[in-house]
Amino acid sequence: MSIKKLKTLATVVAALGAVIAAPAHAGKTLDAIKARGQVVCGVNTGLAGFGAADSNGKWTGLDVDVCRAVAAATLGDGEKVKYVPLNAQARFTALQSGEIDILSRNTTFTLTRDASLGLTQTAVTYYDGQGFMVPVKSKLKSAKQLKGQTVCVQSGTTTEKNLTDYSKANGLGIKPIVFEKLEAAEGAYFAGRCVAYTTDASGLASTRNKVAKNPADHIILPELISKEPLGPMVRRGDDEWTTIVKWVIYGLLEAEEYGVTAANVDDLKTTSKDPVVGRLLGSTEDTGKLLGLDKEWLARAVKTTGNYGEIFERNVGPKSPLQLPRGLNNLWNKGGVQYAPPVR
Repeated sequence: MSIKKLKTLATVVAALGAVIAAPAHAGKTLDAIKARGQVVCGVNTGLAGFGAADSNGKWTGLDVDVCRAVAAATLGDGEKVKYVPLNAQARFTALQSGEIDILSRNTTFTLTRDASLGLTQTAVTYYDGQGFMVPVKSKLKSAKQLKGQTVCVQSGTTTEKNLTDYSKANGLGIKPIVFEKLEAAEGAYFAGRCVAYTTDASGLASTRNKVAKNPADHIILPELISKEPLGPMVRRGDDEWTTIVKWVIYGLLEAEEYGVTAANVDDLKTTSKDPVVGRLLGSTEDTGKLLGLDKEWLARAVKTTGNYGEIFERNVGPKSPLQLPRGLNNLWNKGGVQYAPPVR
């Protein structure tokens, strides 16, 4: 190769390196968020453990904490969030129209939703599966015993479609009773209008704990009939914003893996000798510039909500009212499938 060509190649490689290392532009969504001083987050109308408001209007839940972590990373304050409760039918339209910045509302990732709604899936925050709840007095022990029975289900959900598929595949002739609103479906089941109620298993646990007069009167059948990877969605067309939301979630997972918690995050900034922890907390490297954020973006998120494990335990884990096992949502090195790409 001639010297002239070598010089040209070197120039191109250097230019590419400069582009790769250059700080990211914040993106139009983040610009709008900074101008308004709030992240607008679409959440459930009331699903304990994931997204629900108490009598004082304070929102809590796993999905809510994702919004708080994003606000902490981008605005420096996890309380700078406006929560917009949305039912299943309205959630996608609200995001498409720009009414909300992020949809964090126990939403299943599917091909159709990813390819046809003009929205982008980010990262899975909860691996779930669809199940059935029945009264103990029904003496049903398996979903296969629901042949010809009525099942309450919410419309506009993957749950409704999964129920139809399961019934057909197993020749059960299940009779769906469909409701637009979650509360209506729950109320109909507890009023005895349906033999069973179906939704994500985590949602069943939430409903049983929150709505049933006596939770012990209802059991969740052992079968899971679907895969339900749940996580936030954002509008397509703003790659910078997609990247920020995705890496906040990954960062919370990575923080758990490396033992960074809400309680020790400040100390680790100055005491940790682990290069990974240094990158996570911005003490040795500035990953924030690649996202259009400052170097302590993730440290603030962890200090606000705790790492992913802390979020899970507080909202839905074995010590919470829902008492859900960690299961698939454990880290990859602890028997689960939660796995974050390296924050580097």
